[in-house]
Amino acid sequence: MRLLIAAIFCTILSSTGFSQGFKTSAEMGFFGGGSYYIGDLNPSKHFVHSKVAYGGIFRYNLSTRHSLRFNVTYGNIYGEDSKSSDPYQVDRNLSFKTQVLEFAFGVEIDLFKYRINDMKYPISPYFFYQLAYTRINPKAELNGIDYALQPLATEGQGSGIPGTKDNRYKLNQFTVPLGIGLKFNLKRRVAISIEYGIRKTFTDYIDDVSGNYLDADLVTATNGPLAAEFSDRSLSGGSKAGLNRGTSLNKDWYSFYGIMLTFKPFKKNVCDMRGWR
Repeated sequence: MRLLIAAIFCTILSSTGFSQGFKTSAEMGFFGGGSYYIGDLNPSKHFVHSKVAYGGIFRYNLSTRHSLRFNVTYGNIYGEDSKSSDPYQVDRNLSFKTQVLEFAFGVEIDLFKYRINDMKYPISPYFFYQLAYTRINPKAELNGIDYALQPLATEGQGSGIPGTKDNRYKLNQFTVPLGIGLKFNLKRRVAISIEYGIRKTFTDYIDDVSGNYLDADLVTATNGPLAAEFSDRSLSGGSKAGLNRGTSLNKDWYSFYGIMLTFKPFKKNVCDMRGWR
């Protein structure tokens, strides 16, 4: 049965001329590195509070200058006001962490001619741009327990409170990865890429912070005491209703950076039937 399926598959590929192209053009590999975020709890500092990130990549090389790429990347990002040098942030005392799962597809462009299986073209800087589907779920800790923040509506989102957003932010987001890198061949069919990419998002709630403080009693009455606890964790106390809790002028960003090891998986013709026996 496996041989029959393989034969049908390769017959289709051969009829379209794709088999040989796939053999010479496909590569895949693994990514390992770090991740961090830029937002209300970390307005400008890159590479701080980094966490481990990892994933996989598949490239289909259209030419010596152009490739299609598909990535699956997983990482963690977080922010803590208590680690800031800004007295306002320290007093605000908010924090968050979230896992980030990203599926991205797009284009990679080499600045020099490059082929993973050709030591004549062994190295090139490159840049890439993609469209990604990203899953987030910001949480914060209280008494040693992590609580998901989106269901609590800490800024009154979707709770009908006047002056707040009509809907809660979505945990599934579309993002735009943009980045640069340098790739070079270790030997024929094996290469390393050093890469940095930043993700433009369309949400200001990766960190669950964007708008103004609400009246604590109103939050308690609408969404419960736990929501009120996470809504205002400031050290100075007192009512801050109507004051800025965050800023909605800028969307949040997150980044992945690290090293990729890629290789060509098919040394022989992918449809050599001897390999299926």
